[in-house]
Amino acid sequence: MKVKCPTCQTDVVWSQESKYRPFCSKKCQLIDLGEWASEEKVISTPAQTPSPEEIDIEEIEAMLAQQQDDFFKH
Repeated sequence: MKVKCPTCQTDVVWSQESKYRPFCSKKCQLIDLGEWASEEKVISTPAQTPSPEEIDIEEIEAMLAQQQDDFFKH
């Protein structure tokens, strides 16, 4: 399968041998990283923290009760 490099749009074979996939090269990988670091790229929707009214404590307790007893013993 081939994908386009997100930076330069070159075709990249998607395989174990493609060291920088989905990028075509280390250069394109670093360009992309720099764009994120300088905030040229951002996630469009800010993360939303639920308000205390939206948190269902009983639901959380029920999920925790379903965990195996040895969950924290490793």
